[in-house]
Amino acid sequence: MYEYQACDRERRCAEHVKGSAWAGSVEEQRGAFSRDRARVLHSAALRRLADKTQVVGPRDGDNPRTRLTHSLEVAQIARSLGEALGLDADLCELAGLCHDIGHPPYGHNGETALNEVAAQCGGFEGNAQTLRILTRLEPKILGPHGESFGLNLSRAALDASCKYPKTAIAEDGTLRRKYGCYEEDRPILEWIRRGRTPGDLRPSMEAQVMDWSDDIAYSVHDVEDGIVSGRVRLGVLWDLVELAALAEKGARAFGGTPEELLDAAGRLRELPIMNAASDFDGSLAGFVALKTMTSELVGRYIGATLSATASEHDGPVGRQHGKLVVPPDAEAEVRLLKTIAVLYVMDAPQHLDRQDRQRERIHRVFHYLQAGAPGALDPMFGAWWEQAESESAAHRVIIDQMASMTESRLERVDRIAAQYSPRIEGLCF
Repeated sequence: MYEYQACDRERRCAEHVKGSAWAGSVEEQRGAFSRDRARVLHSAALRRLADKTQVVGPRDGDNPRTRLTHSLEVAQIARSLGEALGLDADLCELAGLCHDIGHPPYGHNGETALNEVAAQCGGFEGNAQTLRILTRLEPKILGPHGESFGLNLSRAALDASCKYPKTAIAEDGTLRRKYGCYEEDRPILEWIRRGRTPGDLRPSMEAQVMDWSDDIAYSVHDVEDGIVSGRVRLGVLWDLVELAALAEKGARAFGGTPEELLDAAGRLRELPIMNAASDFDGSLAGFVALKTMTSELVGRYIGATLSATASEHDGPVGRQHGKLVVPPDAEAEVRLLKTIAVLYVMDAPQHLDRQDRQRERIHRVFHYLQAGAPGALDPMFGAWWEQAESESAAHRVIIDQMASMTESRLERVDRIAAQYSPRIEGLCF
């Protein structure tokens, strides 16, 4: 087991002992990381993920996977994998719970649209928004001067949640495509990474576990959803012409080579669970076969990773020590499943039309809130807008509110914004 140190448990703001316990009652015994996990689990930001798109919308069908259910599944996989590696299980579960907590309405499509309207304040990135929510926006702890410390999580917990522990601008001045911290939040990231060798941009061991757990859950569970809804055909594994075209698209979208994905398809074809699930017909036996497939595939990738990581390290791994080793064959299979899960949905004409409408909605709501701030903003965000020291900072407050909205809330605001759209656009351009 990895031994976490006092610096791992340190928080940015000192907290006082709770003062509302019954006289003579037994004091609650919980570790710092258990408290951190509970804070994320009870947060409003996590609950809002129930109304945010995973691959399909939260109102598409009777039981679609939303960002919330996906996050719960990632957390479970991360806890299992992390615990088996000797990491703190609560830290790994926390990382899974909050890995998508910064995602705005409409998933990656919404992220693209918000990045467009956030150009004036440095852009938008869901991973950087996660850090902002955990350390500023989610109300829990105030400092001595009334400043928000967000959930005030421990250093190790914040490090575990940082998939990309770097700012948008690289050392050479170029703009990174993926990053986990806005420039204005750089001091927070520097506090989190204190003790690291300068220039060390590797995510913590717990964050590596979260990232791979996300890939596993995304690929396996979303394939299951696609099969049930009729959008995904596992029969493509046996259709070599269609499979070749899919491998080309997958390599362009997710990396690797088409040959690696075709080899991965060959290995999957040999698994009895894949054969059984490919004949899904909606019957009881069909659902059991599908659940067996998802369960065994998750176990397949966890087991392979545990073996490869153990063979790479002599001592315990944790936080700043060690690297999660994912076998290339396992990574290729997950990439292929992700390709099947995503591209069959994303390439559908009706899906592309819906995405266009979603981006228009985000642009319209942004201009409505910008024209009506601070009164059009929620009181908490309105106060931050009035305290903003620059136009860019005020701009960021509007982005913060929009990113925090559920899809239902955004659409309600959009119906109001649509009534004033011509006048608002005249004011903003």
